[in-house]
Amino acid sequence: MAVLPDPAASRAVLIGTSRYAHLEQIPAVANNLSALAAALCAPGSWGLAPEHCTVIEDPGTAVEVLEAVRTAAEEATDTLLVYFAGHGLVEPRRGELFLGLTGSMQHRSYTGLPYGTLRDVVLDGRAGRQVMLLDCCFSGRVLGFMSAASAEVVIDQVEIEGTYLLASVPDTSFALAPPGETHTAFTGELLRLLREGVPGGPELLDLDTVYAQVYAALRAKGRPLPQKRDRNTAGGLALARNAAWAPPGFGPPPPPYDHEPTAPPPPYGHEPTQPPPYDHEPTPPPTPLPAVPPMPTWSPMALPSPAPLPSPGGASRGRRRAVTYGLAGALVVALVAAGVPLAMSWMKGSSKDDSGQHPSKPKSSGEAKPGPTSGYNAAAKGAVVNASTKPGGTLKFISRNDADYWDPQRTYYGYIWNFSRYYARQLVTYAPKPGKDGAELVPDLAEKTARVTNGGKTYTYTLRQGITWEDGSPITSYDIKYGIERVWAQDEIPGGPIFLQETLDPDLTYKGPYKDNSKDKLGLKAIGTPNDRTIVFNLPKPNGDFERMLATPSGSPVKKEKDTKGKYTEKPFSSGPYKFGYYQPGKSLELVRNAQWKRPSDPIRTALPDRITVDVNGDEQANARALFSGQYDLDLGSSGLTGAALTKARSGSDLSARLDNPYTQGLVLAALPRSVKPLDNVHCRKAVLYAADRENMQTASGGVLSGDIAPHMLPPTVTGSDSSYDPYETGEKRGKPNATKAEAELKACGKPNGFTTTIAVRNNRPADVAVAESLRSSLEKVGIATDIDQVDGAQYGVTMGAPEAVKKKGYGIVIYRWGPDVPTGQSFLRLLADSRFIEKTGNLNVAEVDDPTIDHLFDTAIAEQDPGRAGSDYAQINRRISDSAAYLPILFQKSVLWRGSRLTNVYTSDPWQGGYDYVSLGVSK
Repeated sequence: MAVLPDPAASRAVLIGTSRYAHLEQIPAVANNLSALAAALCAPGSWGLAPEHCTVIEDPGTAVEVLEAVRTAAEEATDTLLVYFAGHGLVEPRRGELFLGLTGSMQHRSYTGLPYGTLRDVVLDGRAGRQVMLLDCCFSGRVLGFMSAASAEVVIDQVEIEGTYLLASVPDTSFALAPPGETHTAFTGELLRLLREGVPGGPELLDLDTVYAQVYAALRAKGRPLPQKRDRNTAGGLALARNAAWAPPGFGPPPPPYDHEPTAPPPPYGHEPTQPPPYDHEPTPPPTPLPAVPPMPTWSPMALPSPAPLPSPGGASRGRRRAVTYGLAGALVVALVAAGVPLAMSWMKGSSKDDSGQHPSKPKSSGEAKPGPTSGYNAAAKGAVVNASTKPGGTLKFISRNDADYWDPQRTYYGYIWNFSRYYARQLVTYAPKPGKDGAELVPDLAEKTARVTNGGKTYTYTLRQGITWEDGSPITSYDIKYGIERVWAQDEIPGGPIFLQETLDPDLTYKGPYKDNSKDKLGLKAIGTPNDRTIVFNLPKPNGDFERMLATPSGSPVKKEKDTKGKYTEKPFSSGPYKFGYYQPGKSLELVRNAQWKRPSDPIRTALPDRITVDVNGDEQANARALFSGQYDLDLGSSGLTGAALTKARSGSDLSARLDNPYTQGLVLAALPRSVKPLDNVHCRKAVLYAADRENMQTASGGVLSGDIAPHMLPPTVTGSDSSYDPYETGEKRGKPNATKAEAELKACGKPNGFTTTIAVRNNRPADVAVAESLRSSLEKVGIATDIDQVDGAQYGVTMGAPEAVKKKGYGIVIYRWGPDVPTGQSFLRLLADSRFIEKTGNLNVAEVDDPTIDHLFDTAIAEQDPGRAGSDYAQINRRISDSAAYLPILFQKSVLWRGSRLTNVYTSDPWQGGYDYVSLGVSK
């Protein structure tokens, strides 16, 4: 039976911080304090004496709070209630929660009040029962991930009998302060319950009833759900009298009352709810994304505040593939939203050995199980076509273009990244496996993948024995450091990605090896080389994609004595199984065996061919004919067959059996810039998305072989993508438009008769122009009139990268294609959706997405070491982008590849843009 605590023997301490010197303001918190104090002291509620209810508003120091709580804890002999509302901070190493004070700073947890200390003061008092109510708002800066079971274990360790903990949100969500509402979301429902009561409910509102009612109210509004934990009979402790209670026989029969919610609260990760509207505008409920926590309708970071500072150095401007990795959030451990600290290991994968590292046992493609010898799309279905371990022969490539650079630190062509592994190795690389399995990172020059310490900021590797250069000398840690340091020499050897530079040295304090004044020319402090076989990377901020950056050619070693700077691209010094033979720029290249390469030292490369050749010919159709005749084995660029060549290949059974149609990781999309009226209104943007006939656009692009209809922004090959997520019913309608909903959105945006805008498209991509024509046709059917401006392809990036130019020209719809450097959400989504990378020139966030929640989700996801957990973050970002209708996703791109009949060990692999894994290929004689 519920018991109301004795007001005379009980105390309450209400703590709230609404004003911050360095963080966003939360004015609703001040309202919480005054209203909650009034509710607890009301005679018809708890009846607590005002002098027994201490309100601490905007505390400046931890001592101020702790002394007040200590006093209350010593005076209370029945019940002590402590309430907190405000920002939360996290100590990154131990995962301890700190409560925000007026002087608290982001990423400086020591400027707050340690929750553990507050808890100890509460438990050290004389009260027989303790109640903790926590309405912690993390402002999107802290997004922890852990299972419900883990939460139970942690709380078990820190609570005692008679304790009740009620938290506003689960460990994976934000506390909310909805715009236009007087109170924060959780406290607002609590106050409503105390004021209005529960018709038909019990006379006293015990804590379990409070929890059940608040849970049900928040669930009905699609907001994050509260969590509770109690000891012994604490759940039967009453918080207040039920204001709606009437003695039996008085008044009309009350509505039925349920003590528990309609269904028991499931684990939070299994409670998908409608994701929030962007800019707080109504949105049709999309299909829920399973196992992804709901995003907040609002968090305090959405309040007007100074814009977040971009990463020092910013993004690589003018480079399509370049992605800035340097803005990882410093908060990199899981956190229980209720305020219970949780220290978690960075490395949670089940594939680790006892040392915490990943075992180095990748399977060579030479050990592949027997698969088909031919068949349409056979190599794109996870099988190895024509498996063989026989060495010998010449593998012959044809290419429309020469490499941008053969120099591993300078190349930015994806197919050269793939090809360069013949002569350039890295500490880690991708597994020689088909499909998604190929995205697994495995050791290459290193014995194991990294030992990650220091909260995800330190990566340590030990090099394999027996790894050598083409002259037989050993490859050392100094060679790897020197090769990476060359990325800093952009003034002398420009061209390649600079994400390693931005991640290791975001302030650009190092000037590169050619301007290095240190004796050994190895002055980059972020990389340590304690000895020949050990290399240590120290990141200023954790970044879960760091090893994937090292797996790119930028992470290749270069022997300092062989570095010819700008001429190195003509003959890189080999660390792999092949070395440069004859090379005539723009015409041909020959790779020959590197006799100093030792097979036992390389578990990745089969090195089956005796020679590898590349011939360059700019005539794409002539190249296709040469492939079909057997003169060459495959196209180096792997961009796929088009036009007459594709028609011919599909027309004959002997040719079509050698075609594969894999995903490329790319997306055909249209940005809807919010600076162009009326696309500044989310409903006008949604009208475009509902009116678009994506089935017709697929046909215009080249049919089903060109790609799958895209219901959202994340391609299937990127972790975080979910095939069931269909926010605009695109998949349900098989890409056909929904005119009814489009017309409803036009009415909602004040344009019931439609509007006029301009579609921008490259003039040198016929397929994209055809997509634009198709889109114009479907939009016209709901009254949206469009002009198509075919922009010079050479100037397209410059024009679309200038928001002022886009606005001036009235480009309300901009069609283009996008792909990641590596198959992660950071690489794919960040430059498209992080507002901190909106630039006056070189802008890649063409839609001008400006959502602080997305920005902070990126910080959290980037800091996360577990790919699955990071994928959940990117899934949430994907949902929020969909809600904003900032982009019209059109097609998940595919290419049509040709494999010659002589090829062995053929399979497509995700990290190589869906192309064939070159280092596993062999040829039959």
